[in-house]
Amino acid sequence: MASRRRDEQGTAVVDFVLVMLVLVPLVLAIMQVSLVLYVRNTVALAASEGARHAAAWGASPQDGLERTRQQWTGAVSSRFVTDSRIEAVEFAGAPAYRVVVEVDVPALGLGGPGVGFEVSGSAVIEPDPSAAAP
Repeated sequence: MASRRRDEQGTAVVDFVLVMLVLVPLVLAIMQVSLVLYVRNTVALAASEGARHAAAWGASPQDGLERTRQQWTGAVSSRFVTDSRIEAVEFAGAPAYRVVVEVDVPALGLGGPGVGFEVSGSAVIEPDPSAAAP
């Protein structure tokens, strides 16, 4: 029995290393997906808010773009957002604004490619209230 214990010395270290080889990449992958989803949802909400602000009566497209920047600046690092723009589009036959934000989230942990995507938010432009009243 004493010789058997000597043969098993150090096996806990090997077991630990083998488990960590699987566990660490799995945890980093979960963190990466969580980060990408957080950034995507935050920037998408900011783009929608900026489009609604730009579409409000009396606001300009630049006001909407500035509102978008203000929204994501407090929650997401500025290095994630690579570009933002506002476009005049047509939505269901009505004029609208679309705010488009391009995002690049770097890879965590062991490296690899970053995740790049773009999100947008749209809103129909409010008509002139004085023109609607007879």
